[in-house]
Amino acid sequence: MLRGLYSCEYGIGDAVGRSVMYAAAGRLLGGNSGFAHTGTYQVIDGEIVAEIVTERHNFDPNYQPLLGKDIATLQARGNERDGVIRFDGSAATMPGARFWSVMTPIDDRIVPAPVARRDGDLVNGLYSIHIRALDSIDGGLSGIMLLHDGRILGGDAFFYYLGSYSCADGRWKGEIVNQEHTPARGQVPVFGGHDEIGIGFSGRYDGTGAELEATALAGKRSLQLSAMLKLIEPA
Repeated sequence: MLRGLYSCEYGIGDAVGRSVMYAAAGRLLGGNSGFAHTGTYQVIDGEIVAEIVTERHNFDPNYQPLLGKDIATLQARGNERDGVIRFDGSAATMPGARFWSVMTPIDDRIVPAPVARRDGDLVNGLYSIHIRALDSIDGGLSGIMLLHDGRILGGDAFFYYLGSYSCADGRWKGEIVNQEHTPARGQVPVFGGHDEIGIGFSGRYDGTGAELEATALAGKRSLQLSAMLKLIEPA
């Protein structure tokens, strides 16, 4: 009923937000440019019962907390209808306000099957990612990325990421496809307006995070990027 990568639109009171969320085996891992979302779910009598913690990972004041606090917990119940998951719930930080969410599945079949783990591999888990454009190009992105046994899934309020990586001896490399789940033209100067962006990268990692340098093909442009990843939640 609930499994895989989803784009999410949600709101509480007058505030509305978007993110991506990965669900599997009772775990929820996701987020957007400002906040990580981690939680659990179970299915009870055909209803999905979830508890989600939202926690700031980007301290840019332009990203304001939807639930009124930098760390907040919400309770929600939902069902699958018309191919999407619809939730209703509440958060203690905003008493009396109704939370709602619509989760739309993303086709993640291009992501390869997991590979066997070895000692010293990248820690499986949810990471924040902060991307900076190089070559004097003004722009950057932040979001979340789930790294798990050679697979990459992630995104933010406008994009989702699908890809794969290999790693050994503190170095890693891989490929990512970046696509819009919500139109971003005029909103995100680096990638906005491109249907699909291919990214190849390499870099270093340790037990707390990773860094990389990448080349992204956005339309007819080739962009040089660097990024920092920080482990938020092991998985």
